[in-house]
Amino acid sequence: MGEFPPFPAAAVATAESVCGIPVELKEISYRRGAAVWKATGPEGTVAVKAGDGEGAAVTQREAAVLKAIGWPDYLLASGGDEDVAWLVTHWFAGPSTWQAFAPVRGDADGKEGALAASVDLCRAVAVLHSSGWIHSDLQPSHGIHTDHGVRLIDCSWSWREGTEPAAGFRGGLTHLVAPELAASINAGIQPATPSTAADVYALAGTLWTCATGRWPLDYAAAGIEPGRLTPAELRAQIADRRLPLDTAAPWPAFQDILRPVLLDRASDRPTAAELVEGLATVAKC
Repeated sequence: MGEFPPFPAAAVATAESVCGIPVELKEISYRRGAAVWKATGPEGTVAVKAGDGEGAAVTQREAAVLKAIGWPDYLLASGGDEDVAWLVTHWFAGPSTWQAFAPVRGDADGKEGALAASVDLCRAVAVLHSSGWIHSDLQPSHGIHTDHGVRLIDCSWSWREGTEPAAGFRGGLTHLVAPELAASINAGIQPATPSTAADVYALAGTLWTCATGRWPLDYAAAGIEPGRLTPAELRAQIADRRLPLDTAAPWPAFQDILRPVLLDRASDRPTAAELVEGLATVAKC
């Protein structure tokens, strides 16, 4: 993960005003030039993200997206320049979707809770889509299940229909990129344009991965070691649909709802709201 950069001094005042003094910092993640801390004080907790270099532009974009979406309980403050950028958000308490599925992956009796988490995640995505926004980077850790509903995080690449897509967008997590989006990116069509259909593909792939502990595409069956391929090479395999769907089936009834989403053409995929309806039938199986 690398050595964390200094905590942004400009974010201290915001953290202290929300959390009280003293503020205790916990390092959470540091990837692609962006670091995240959990800041806790006697009166509350916030998340602080800071990016430098390439990470500065991504952090600035995320702050702009959160302001544009206008979620009332999310962004608290942001700032910086072209070299260093930072933002402060509320800390959302609760498990990620990946964590909500831990009992299922461990063969414990947790399917009821995991199914409820799945429905809640799909509903959150459906609400986002109904507002004209696309998340563009859905993955197992980007939905937090709080007592007040699911909060979608890491919105750096989120995009509103009718606006110019972000330069540099490469489809989000490569293992979950939709085939048509992978083909567009590899063809050099810039800026790459997200879609609700691609978001739903990533949503279904996320839930498949959470249930099985494996990526939805079976690299081993195709004789591929994904770690040896560049993202572009991996996208080429995905775009050409050379990779079969993974055969692990720990929860057949649940996976049967997701399978056609991952195999159908973009035009035949359900919406996130329709996926909610499909998952609701699993409880009856």
